[in-house]
Amino acid sequence: MQEKNSTEVSEFLLLGFQDLEKLRNVLFLFILILYLVTLFGNVLTISVIATSYLHAPMYFFLCHLSFSDILLTTNIVPKMLYVIRTERATISVTGCFIQIYFYGFSAAAECYLLTVMSYDRYLAICRPLRYAAIMDLKLCLFLCVFSWLLGCLSQLIMVTLISGLIFCGPNAIDHFFCDLAPLLDLSCSDTSVLELEVFMSCLPILLFPFVFIIVTYVHISIAIHNITSNTGRQKAFSTCSSHLAVVCTYYGTLMAKYMAPSKGHSLNMNKLLSLLYILGTPIFNPIIYSLRNKEIRAVVLLYLFSRRTNVL
Repeated sequence: MQEKNSTEVSEFLLLGFQDLEKLRNVLFLFILILYLVTLFGNVLTISVIATSYLHAPMYFFLCHLSFSDILLTTNIVPKMLYVIRTERATISVTGCFIQIYFYGFSAAAECYLLTVMSYDRYLAICRPLRYAAIMDLKLCLFLCVFSWLLGCLSQLIMVTLISGLIFCGPNAIDHFFCDLAPLLDLSCSDTSVLELEVFMSCLPILLFPFVFIIVTYVHISIAIHNITSNTGRQKAFSTCSSHLAVVCTYYGTLMAKYMAPSKGHSLNMNKLLSLLYILGTPIFNPIIYSLRNKEIRAVVLLYLFSRRTNVL
């Protein structure tokens, strides 16, 4: 009977924002604008760095960070817009698993990339004389490939376990995408092994990178404090302030979503936190780096000025 029931659920129903039906058009337009701005900002960041003289390791890692943001938002937002527009929409079981995989993959890769960027800032400030020798192109490529590979492999076990679950109804997910927690609530199988795997995977994906970033910034703070001149301190701090702002935004949102007790949150609060994570951090990253980084601002202004000159 279980086998028969497991074949009955071939798709899931995404309910979206049921309590905001009157604001459906406004919400659709708002999220669409945010999505387009996110794409524009991250594509612009990649384009500016790829076609300019900005070839330092920090900018190389920033390109990968922007690509991770594009992957995260594009995996979720187009389907979310469709859910909002139609009030509810279906997604196949396979499509749901794929969405969960790429959601986790991009999130894990971003955690590792932020960790790599903190190591880069540590070497630049705490080991300036050896920085160029250590952080060469070969190491940059290795760190980026390693980050993407770890992000990829870390989600394979989870998705494999999810694919072995039995879903025998109901099939309605009260969310705008296939999030793991509401999906597990629909399963008729024992999910204890999967829940343990998810908890254990948080250690190498979230906790260890976060602790590593904290340790590197403790050393960076000590190194900056030991600089005698105020100009030297300001210059050293400016090289890592953008990354630190991105780390605080990213991990703050991520911890609010996944580490705070879910039972204390309403469904709407969980959706709001998910929306903030999926659209908030990807749109902040290029804004933070563009506004706080003089070299990126200079390249953008130079590009805009040259375009205006050509038009005239």
